[in-house]
Amino acid sequence: MSDSKNEIHINKQRWKIFLTLMVLIVIAATLLLTNSFVSKIAEREKSKAKQWVESIKKKGDLVQLSNAIFTELKKKEKQKIDLVVEAQKILLAKSDLSINQDVKFSLSIIQSNIDIPVILLTQGNEVMQFRNMDSLFNDHQAEFEQDSICQIKAKEWTELGQYQRIEYLDGEFLQFVFGNSFELESLQKKSDLLIASFSDEVKDNKGLIPVILWDDSTKLVEASNISADSSELRILKDQWALQNKPLTFDFGTGKKQLFFSDSEEVVYLQWIPYIQFLVLGLLIFVGYFLFSTYRKAEQKRVWAGMAKETAHQLGTPLSSLMGWQSHLENLKVDPMVTQEMKKDLVRLERITDRFSKIGSEAKLEQEDINQTIENNLAYLRPRLSSKVELVFENKSFESILVPHNASLMDWVIENLCKNAVDAMQGVGRLVVTISNEKSAIAIDFKDSGKGISSKDQKAVFEPGFSTKKRGWGLGLALVKRIIEEHHKGKVFVAASKVNQGTTFRILLPKN
Repeated sequence: MSDSKNEIHINKQRWKIFLTLMVLIVIAATLLLTNSFVSKIAEREKSKAKQWVESIKKKGDLVQLSNAIFTELKKKEKQKIDLVVEAQKILLAKSDLSINQDVKFSLSIIQSNIDIPVILLTQGNEVMQFRNMDSLFNDHQAEFEQDSICQIKAKEWTELGQYQRIEYLDGEFLQFVFGNSFELESLQKKSDLLIASFSDEVKDNKGLIPVILWDDSTKLVEASNISADSSELRILKDQWALQNKPLTFDFGTGKKQLFFSDSEEVVYLQWIPYIQFLVLGLLIFVGYFLFSTYRKAEQKRVWAGMAKETAHQLGTPLSSLMGWQSHLENLKVDPMVTQEMKKDLVRLERITDRFSKIGSEAKLEQEDINQTIENNLAYLRPRLSSKVELVFENKSFESILVPHNASLMDWVIENLCKNAVDAMQGVGRLVVTISNEKSAIAIDFKDSGKGISSKDQKAVFEPGFSTKKRGWGLGLALVKRIIEEHHKGKVFVAASKVNQGTTFRILLPKN
């Protein structure tokens, strides 16, 4: 019977392991499949982001080319202006303008300037001459108004450094101020529009990838498409630099860097497998918890029902036997017979009481646990093998009051003692020790039996597990139920070695 019970228990464990492995395989397969889909979607998102970055880079190259052309044109205009200035110096230095060939050549240079606006000012900022300023004047504008416009533009160009001083008499200077040609101004505006549209495109990129446009010369954030203050953007910039190499641009106004990261969608997609794993794990845990709770509740109902039914079935023959015992006493039968019958009837009455109490809420009373153990051991000694030494040790040497049900505790002590005697095969030493711990009362049952293997130490308390040939595997399960459910304590294998013995420990709360 023991082998068949253990085989059922082993098969149950195997099925648990098998089902657990199947669940893990299903979860792993689901996660791999989901991760594969997520990876493909993430790659597609990254590909779109890379295309956008490449388009931004090409636009940056276009801005750089435009700036390079603008710089080259400005350089050529500066050379042209330098020639005009030199020609102007020659004109102012010569007294006979009609016969000097240098003067004619200088005049031709000045007259060849048909696109760059120039203004010649006296030391008092009075306009002496101007050229190519017609685009700034309105039709039929008065001369003094034209002079006023020239003075405004001269001041603006002077602040930009676009002027040269010409000495025409000793200690007397004229100021030659020049602007940019219409074509150069138009190109400058287009270049500015390109740079502005570049920054706007960075800001308007809300749905693709987060980016930060950094001005390396000013060490400031020039544009970004995420809502954050400058300090947060600086931190993000440094983090993104570790993920992706920033793109570098130079529009002629200083080096700029474009830092970018993965889109929010890609980041969210990367977390989906982990979230799915947590959700599946939570569902499995909740399902197992509910199943276990219902199973334990059903077991409790079965325990209670069987216990009550057993107590009810024993009640009728017990009452009848008590009547017969009383009748035999009246008939003057051998007193030894009636006394032994009375002891067995008392024993049966206690067993009935146990079954009645375990099937309902047991009442706990504040009593001396030492007395309960000693009374039970005194009853057991003559009924156990004479080759078993049963010892009780009270390490506190005093009464220990603890809430317990004496009838149920008798059952616990009896089951543990009989289990130990069976493990010792009727020969050995069983020591019951009680000690007063900080928060609980500890009761140890130490035998010198065959011991329990480490793999079976937790299984010994499960219903159906038994190492006895004729065991049902209910004794220790009953002990666990009485201690944990009725007394809110703990029972476990404190120590065990094969062929050296086992120590079972009970912990009972003091209050």
